[in-house]
Amino acid sequence: MSAHETPKQSVALLGLGTMGAGMATNLLKAGFPLAVWNRTAAKAQPLAAKGARIAASPADAAKGAQVIVAMLADDAVSRSVWLGDNGALAAAEKGAVLIESSTLSPVWVAELADHAKQHGLEFIDAPVTGSRVQAEGGQLSFLVGGDEAAVSLARPVLEPMSKEVIHLGPVGSGAKLKLINNFLAAVQIASLAEGLTWIERSGLDRDKALTFLKSAAPGSPLVAGISARMTAKNYDVNFLLRLMTKDIRYAENEAASCDLQLSTAMAARRLFENAIEQGYGEKDMSAVIEPLRNK
Repeated sequence: MSAHETPKQSVALLGLGTMGAGMATNLLKAGFPLAVWNRTAAKAQPLAAKGARIAASPADAAKGAQVIVAMLADDAVSRSVWLGDNGALAAAEKGAVLIESSTLSPVWVAELADHAKQHGLEFIDAPVTGSRVQAEGGQLSFLVGGDEAAVSLARPVLEPMSKEVIHLGPVGSGAKLKLINNFLAAVQIASLAEGLTWIERSGLDRDKALTFLKSAAPGSPLVAGISARMTAKNYDVNFLLRLMTKDIRYAENEAASCDLQLSTAMAARRLFENAIEQGYGEKDMSAVIEPLRNK
């Protein structure tokens, strides 16, 4: 570091699943001092070789960190990691910035923001769009809610992991838009699973049919990517099926608070829940087609 460079903020990253491991790697590449914690400690070991400190608990990771990022499965895990025994929030230094990047309910995000404020901590919600490939490539989009000062403090840490940082408004704004995004994605994936199964049973040339549909009105990057995985039956995880199912439930609950029933989400959720019952919960979300194929 030259005499004119500002020292990098010290960062803690909590959760090294499909997304967190790639995010941590990009922070290390960018030169941030990094502590990492994961419930399954073995997942953290590859990062030690890249220069990360492996923390024994969320509290241990948070000690001395100026910015603490969480990428966790759901509300219950987030609550445990921030507020449970050896939780990160109580161990965080005054003035630290908490960045909750998990896909969570806005109700829990608001509660967590209150806890942070009571402890003299800055807080933003910054869930991401993109999956494993974008996390590894530093090409995530962060959907951010929080006040301008906190976002400014967080931005240097978010930028090496992202292609864009979109400040949407106050705390909770990111969580809300992320659920709308995933609701629309889930419905499209569910309809694609039914449409592709229909094509396969109809006698149509599948490749010709998909080539047309991908460039026709229903076409989208999601249809192109997911249809390729469905046809190849490649269900290595980019986005866990069970987590998309959780996101649909959170979306339904949040929409209900706005006096809106997501009837299309309910239909999509039934397909995803059926796939979990058939043993596909730990596969990629594109595996939602398999129970339909196997009827």
